[in-house]
Amino acid sequence: MLFRSNVTDRKIFEDHARRFEREFFEDMTALGVKEPDVVTRVTEYVPQIVDYIQGIVDNNCAYESNKSVYFDTNAFKTKGYDYRKLKPGGDTTEEAAVEATEEEHDHEGESTLEQVQERGFLKCGVSTGATGFTEVGDDGSYSGFDVDYCYAVAAAVFGDYSKVEFKQLTAAERFTALSAGEIDVLIRNTTWTQSRDTELGNDFGPTTYFDGQQLMGRVSDGLSSSSTLADIDGLRVCTNAGTTTEKNITEGAGLVGATIELVTVEAFSEAIDKFIAGECDIVTTDGSGLVGRRAVNDALNDWAIFPQSPISKEPLGPTYRSNDSQWADIINWVVYATIIADEYGVTRANIDSFDYDAAPEMGRLFGKNDGELQTKMGLSADAYYNVVKQIGNYDEIFSRNLNPLGLYREGGANARWTEGGLVYAPPAR
Repeated sequence: MLFRSNVTDRKIFEDHARRFEREFFEDMTALGVKEPDVVTRVTEYVPQIVDYIQGIVDNNCAYESNKSVYFDTNAFKTKGYDYRKLKPGGDTTEEAAVEATEEEHDHEGESTLEQVQERGFLKCGVSTGATGFTEVGDDGSYSGFDVDYCYAVAAAVFGDYSKVEFKQLTAAERFTALSAGEIDVLIRNTTWTQSRDTELGNDFGPTTYFDGQQLMGRVSDGLSSSSTLADIDGLRVCTNAGTTTEKNITEGAGLVGATIELVTVEAFSEAIDKFIAGECDIVTTDGSGLVGRRAVNDALNDWAIFPQSPISKEPLGPTYRSNDSQWADIINWVVYATIIADEYGVTRANIDSFDYDAAPEMGRLFGKNDGELQTKMGLSADAYYNVVKQIGNYDEIFSRNLNPLGLYREGGANARWTEGGLVYAPPAR
């Protein structure tokens, strides 16, 4: 529920703030801390702040998206400026700053693969929580469809799937973390779009899950699986800010003439909480996300997901920084290897007994009769053998994580291309 103020005299708020400001300075004085000579307040310098931010945008070091402005660290550095990040507990001395800068420069000429191998583990960005895709157990262990693909990349690079560090990221954090080098790859329910592909300095790998945006509402409000977008007219809709979901529902509602009250939050879990609490009438995200949430939350068992045909295309898959073709090839072929293995019926259980002489493509891909293509990538010949041996083929990854939620490949976009789906890989030759 949104609360709106009818107060027209803004001085009330100013006086309230001044009271606590005065009490703060009185406390500081009592502790022997001198009062500042000048007190600057944000509200008194809004025009200057706006001009300053506009200057950053005009200098192409920031960009606008969803009515917000985001600092572009990559653009900043390409212009020759030094961008330093603060780290908790770090040494703030001038010597430490110089040392950190030198260390950063030492890695500037290294590829992502070289950095990952030198570090000894993969840094993979994942969701803060997406049922079936990213889940964290009570013991701190990670599981899920996206998580398994993080493990798969580690298996390819190191021969050991466990050599991965997960970084949970909100929708607002994910691209900044990738651009800043805080992660090596982002595998986090991220939709491939034109703007993200061209404006953010990132590239997208193969689609691992073909999704589409849907809505969930209360049956008691007259909604059902046969409801349409027009049926949300006059309702409050919750979703997380800074996502394609927010843009899609805004545009979609406008196209059908539905007036909605959009309530945005940072994390989708907050949207679900508001939905359950009755603070919004509708919650919307990718259909897989809604199915997953409903499957594990008894409070949502009586809620309907609609419309039957999604209101958008949401191709989800790995994302990585642009201009590193070696790393792109590695990530892409991790995905393709799981798909090709599925096509041939190669699983974790039969991978060592499979007849590779009868399937030369699989032999090449797994380094059984030729591993030159993998070694040219900077990997071991058996890199993709390790992926399937340790993690499984595409169907194993899908079934293990998503079937328990009621999500199946048959008859949908995520079926094999030979069975009417869109899951397809180029040949390994």
